[in-house]
Amino acid sequence: MTSFPDDTADLRLEIIETARALPRLGLTKGTSGNISARTKTGFLVTPSGTPYEDLSVDKIVAMDLEGCYRGDVLPSSEWRMHLDFYRAKPSCGAVVHCHSPRATALSCHRKGIPAFHYMVALAGGDRIECSDYARFGTRALSVAMIAALGDRNACLLANHGQVAGGPNLSKALSVAEGVEDLADQYLSALTLGEPIHLSTKEMIAILKKFKSYGKQTDELEPGQEAAFELPTRVG
Repeated sequence: MTSFPDDTADLRLEIIETARALPRLGLTKGTSGNISARTKTGFLVTPSGTPYEDLSVDKIVAMDLEGCYRGDVLPSSEWRMHLDFYRAKPSCGAVVHCHSPRATALSCHRKGIPAFHYMVALAGGDRIECSDYARFGTRALSVAMIAALGDRNACLLANHGQVAGGPNLSKALSVAEGVEDLADQYLSALTLGEPIHLSTKEMIAILKKFKSYGKQTDELEPGQEAAFELPTRVG
């Protein structure tokens, strides 16, 4: 069973730092977007309509997995999306939702990101789907999101933006950044026509390699191959 951290000032500060990274990385503008992190008792989420530079640890909202919050600060209008992401994916430790420009542009055409590049595997599948449209802040949006996610950890939200999850805040942010990069590359490739897609067989092999990517040889599970051909160690 996945172990999640306590609700601490350090975790709240990490949420604030992640939120402030969104505009710096070109993933959002203004107060759009929201961040959350799982805890032992539920999750912490950024508040509604608060500029990122004005965030403080006491403004981060604690919620349980029944949709109840504590304190006088309202959670993000998208709290339901975060709640249902965690319910659907019990091992997920953090969620990043943003209106990154390229991913949003694709979502406005209700177009996902196919296997035009092997890095679509970063979302855990052979493509990144776009959800059906639903109004922001509604249960219907959560339903559409869960359907588009499937067994993956990221998707586009029609006429809206993107959402990405990961085991922790840094990983979730990295996935969101990767989705935006892929959206940018795909839009560029589309100027020459629909790019060539990698086959299902190739993507299955890629996904298998991704499970060991970044691991040292002593971290590999028995029988697990390294993600790439290893050089010969001489010293």
